[in-house]
Amino acid sequence: MLIQEIIRKKRDGAALSDGDLHAFIAGVTDHSVSDAQIAAFTMAVCLRGMSADETARLTVAMRDSGTVLKWDDVARPVADKHSTGGVGDCVSIALAPIVAAAGLAVPMISGRGLGHSGGTLDKLDSIPGYDTAPAPETFARVVREVGCAVIGQTGDLAPADKRIYAVRDSSGTVESTPLITASILSKKLASGIGALVMDVKCGNGAFAASDAAADELAASITATAHKLQLPAAALITDMNQPLAPVAGNALEVALAVRFLRGDERPPRFTEVVTALAQEMLFAGAAASRAQARSAVARVLASGAAAEVFAAMVRALGGAADFVDQFARQLPAAAVVCPVFAEEDGYVGGVDTRALGIAVIALGGGRRRAGDAIDYSVGLGGIAALGEAVDRERPLATVHAGDAAAAERAAAEVRAAFRITEDAPPASPVVLRRLDGGVLSAPPAGGP
Repeated sequence: MLIQEIIRKKRDGAALSDGDLHAFIAGVTDHSVSDAQIAAFTMAVCLRGMSADETARLTVAMRDSGTVLKWDDVARPVADKHSTGGVGDCVSIALAPIVAAAGLAVPMISGRGLGHSGGTLDKLDSIPGYDTAPAPETFARVVREVGCAVIGQTGDLAPADKRIYAVRDSSGTVESTPLITASILSKKLASGIGALVMDVKCGNGAFAASDAAADELAASITATAHKLQLPAAALITDMNQPLAPVAGNALEVALAVRFLRGDERPPRFTEVVTALAQEMLFAGAAASRAQARSAVARVLASGAAAEVFAAMVRALGGAADFVDQFARQLPAAAVVCPVFAEEDGYVGGVDTRALGIAVIALGGGRRRAGDAIDYSVGLGGIAALGEAVDRERPLATVHAGDAAAAERAAAEVRAAFRITEDAPPASPVVLRRLDGGVLSAPPAGGP
């Protein structure tokens, strides 16, 4: 089957068959399909869309491009979470050890930065020694022994998605609902989970900027998951400002560690982490939502979640004392300087996407596939909506590689904030929930 004919078919708005999609994905996997053809295909899908059945077929073809794990010998329920991405979203780093400490097994397959959003893998790569691409047997062992492992796609897990994901980032096709759905679910299904909780971001820092777009994406993912017998639920969460008060790889890891240790628990970040943890536990290990809430509070207060994170880092190559010594071990920027507003007032609005772009311009993300990342750079102390800013409270603190980069970032940060005389009304961070299925423990037996 000629690949260009498959691309032409979708370009003209026709539905692709099982045969079309399996042929295309097989070519992506064995590299007989070029990056240019992948870009043309993804652009055709972005412009023409896909039906629900097509999206499910694409998901299955991508899932089956590699190994599909099984966790039959894991006694506890196996679940995962995925975020559609945003700025300051380091939830996965804190969430996986929380729910593992509370009784779930979490084989979390995460991604790298996409567009203006940071990637969990890029953040974890800032931890010296941490292996985000371990051997499959190591991944399975860490999940069994520790309870969670947050890694990237290995060569065996949904390899077709790995190529397509990289091309989407550099071809202007990140926002396609069918492509996002198939990308997320192919990895999650390949990792062998029993249920999925989605965090679908909505707002000016999200790929789904409007309520309608976020609901469409959440509905697509949960409906496709259910079509493929994967119980799924979704929370729609606000991304009209950074989720955490930091943005940048090492800075976000440090925030997640401080959160787990109890040193710092920013309200919006805390609300999203605990809401997602409760959803996962209610699906798998708790008889009621009250029990789920209690379990989350218990493992945070006792330090059990921090201990699980420390064990995961150690098992995947990081230092045994990382949680205690993270400030010394994470890379630090050469230049750190505050950025003040030109007038006193309140933060009345934030162009969240612009802040994400500013981090990329500092070197904290990729302009094109293959770019090296400076893990130390980013923004710290980001002022929240409604917060007062003046000559003592900056809009943010720039962490840069040199003074010139810091000066450019400072101008971008000022331009991203709107200062008002009065504080805007407070708004919720968890906006709504799409109901999903119920997770049950897998039967006994091995991956």
